[in-house]
Amino acid sequence: MRSRRKLRFRLIVSFALFGFGLSVLFAVAALNIRVKVEDQLVTASLQQDVDQAVEQVHKDPSKPAGSELIEAWMRSERTLYNMPLAWQALDSGVHDIYETAEDGTTHHYKLAVRRKYGLIGFIRYDVSRDDLGKQQLLISVIGAVFLFGLLSLVLGLWLSRKVLKPVTELANRLRDFRKVGKAEPLAPYFADDEVGELAHALDEYSARLTAMVERDREFNSDVSHELRTPLAVIASTTELLQGSPDLTEKLSERLKRIERASRQATELIEALLLLSRAERRGPTRGETTEVGKVAADVIESQRPQVRGKPLMIELVVQDEAVSVNAPASVLSVALTNLIGNAIKYTLEGTVRVEVGDGRIEVIDTGPGIKPEDAERLFQRGVRGEGAGGSGAGLGLAIVRRLCELYGWDVSMRPRDDGNGAVACIKFS
Repeated sequence: MRSRRKLRFRLIVSFALFGFGLSVLFAVAALNIRVKVEDQLVTASLQQDVDQAVEQVHKDPSKPAGSELIEAWMRSERTLYNMPLAWQALDSGVHDIYETAEDGTTHHYKLAVRRKYGLIGFIRYDVSRDDLGKQQLLISVIGAVFLFGLLSLVLGLWLSRKVLKPVTELANRLRDFRKVGKAEPLAPYFADDEVGELAHALDEYSARLTAMVERDREFNSDVSHELRTPLAVIASTTELLQGSPDLTEKLSERLKRIERASRQATELIEALLLLSRAERRGPTRGETTEVGKVAADVIESQRPQVRGKPLMIELVVQDEAVSVNAPASVLSVALTNLIGNAIKYTLEGTVRVEVGDGRIEVIDTGPGIKPEDAERLFQRGVRGEGAGGSGAGLGLAIVRRLCELYGWDVSMRPRDDGNGAVACIKFS
């Protein structure tokens, strides 16, 4: 997984590395220039000194050719054998000579040679004297590099805080929108710069988003009201008809089915309205919804789906105290989908609904599901394979969204024996 670093951390590291790298570059360049310039100056000075020494001895052999800083020898070509053997074949110019002293240390010399007037002039300069100065310079440069690197780090900390302060303030103001529940203009709080442009763009986006949400809320409220009115008429009419004295048993059963269908439609509209508003609403204060009671009502409403199939529906309430802080309509919509699917897919056998241990499980003996398809069934538009080649479609997607809204955990898995599936809602 690709690691993510904060923008401030990246700015600090980049600035520190840039300062450190630039300091190292200047240090290396300064050392190289110092070595080259020093070598050129020493070479030119030795060449000039040996030329002057040869000219001086040629004009007045009695004058010495050396000085306090350099060692000079002047020999004629006839007495050259008295000089070190390594010097005798050297041409005119400046040469690098390395000799080992009596104490075993190696000394670096620059030897200037000049052949003229039958004379050979040698001037030797001990370069090892400058090694201590070079070492001190190197230590000073390394110290300067680390000092500038530390200064770059401190400056990066200060600049990152200064530069990112408006961005942090913008993020804090956006988080405050959750507390106040509405969006407020951001642009007036920021300067006319890049962050101000971002705040202005966020204001425009917020305005468009707020207008769209308001339109959706108004539409949902209007649709909900318009749909509830005819459903209420249907419910009241069926209730009146059921009170008729001349009502036959067959007609009474049909009226009960109409009443259950209208109640389910009302509950579904209420649940969809909650989902569209992302609004979590509980029951009346101080009241809870009993899961076992809602499950019993849902099972009774789904019995007509059996349609003569050799299917038994069982309800086992192991713990009657299992309850949820949610409207009965929301729980009813979720259980209607799960229990209805179990009845729909199971051609024969049993559909067992168990309530207990803070959960409800719907266990069927249908064709079952593949483990890799269990999670996909809760996606929008995904249909399961089973009876008639049809599946839940949008039903399980609605169940997943309702459970997420109320903090419940819904899942589906195949039975251990492979014959059927288990749908479970765990209440938290």
